[in-house]
Amino acid sequence: MRIEHIALYVNDLEASRDFFVKYFGASSNSGYHNVRTGFRSFFLTFDDGARLELMNRLDMTDNEKIPARTGYAHIAFSVGSKEKVDALTEMLEKDGYTVISKPRTTGDGYYESCIIDLEGNQIEITK
Repeated sequence: MRIEHIALYVNDLEASRDFFVKYFGASSNSGYHNVRTGFRSFFLTFDDGARLELMNRLDMTDNEKIPARTGYAHIAFSVGSKEKVDALTEMLEKDGYTVISKPRTTGDGYYESCIIDLEGNQIEITK
């Protein structure tokens, strides 16, 4: 068994798609739009075949995304090396994204950093 994809509702569908394409190397399909319901989505595919569905609809609510809550906490991307973790974290910070934890080795042995994306979601960057 494997996870087929993860889905994420976002306010700005195109900007979110562009974020994952630019920083995480995703490729995007051309999108889907159900004119009857107003639902729109993009499927993003990453190098290893993992997929992320970005979704939007007019009747969404946008609750505050506090770090310690029930539900999904973050998406983690493995970039392959400590140097790539450092470089991507630095690029995201220079581009104005909030770095909530600089690159470091955690107590459980991961080398990682954490940032907040344009929608307020936490993303972990690990080697």
